[in-house]
Amino acid sequence: MGEPVVSGVAHDLSGATFAVVGIAGVPTDWARVFRSLANAELTLGPLPATDPAARDITPPSRNVTPPSVLELNAYLMYAVGRAARRRLAERLDARGLRLWHLTVMALLSDLGPQMKTVLATRLAMNASDLGKIVNDLVRVGEADCVRDPADRRRVVVRLTPAGEESLRSLSAEIASTDDEILAPLDTGERAQLASLLRRVHSHLEPASADPARERPAPSA
Repeated sequence: MGEPVVSGVAHDLSGATFAVVGIAGVPTDWARVFRSLANAELTLGPLPATDPAARDITPPSRNVTPPSVLELNAYLMYAVGRAARRRLAERLDARGLRLWHLTVMALLSDLGPQMKTVLATRLAMNASDLGKIVNDLVRVGEADCVRDPADRRRVVVRLTPAGEESLRSLSAEIASTDDEILAPLDTGERAQLASLLRRVHSHLEPASADPARERPAPSA
């Protein structure tokens, strides 16, 4: 019991012998499984090393990607994206942050101070969820909420100097993560990949407005 993969031989009540290979996602009592399936008392044991069948019953790796799937670009983007997201999440987690924290910080850096409602709309987030992200950033001193100098009735979120420095540091770490993921590619190939990904991204999402036009004008 307790093995997710098993291979060997099974003997039924008549004495007949047959080879078995079992794979499960969790540790499994294989004897119990086969007794239930065959409705017979089965005993499992390893194949003798001299048995030719032993060479043919090698448990397959659970980490092998079917070759045909590698022909699907959508799958490749998913798999690479998942690996990249995992590495990025590890970097952020070390700082007590999540991907949404980074996204909000980057947007504030690109566009300048913004109202929470505007941030939520731009990021297609629920206003309550956006509020929690902002509160997290405020609590650690990387953002604050202040009156808009151009309209004192409005409250805007802005990065603090500490937040700006943190974002610069995070950006450097993310660049390091890029290097790990794109290690097989040379500089030219990386630039070409980035260009192609941006084209696909712009195809899938509406074109964003020019950030320079939307940055609040400096107060007098």
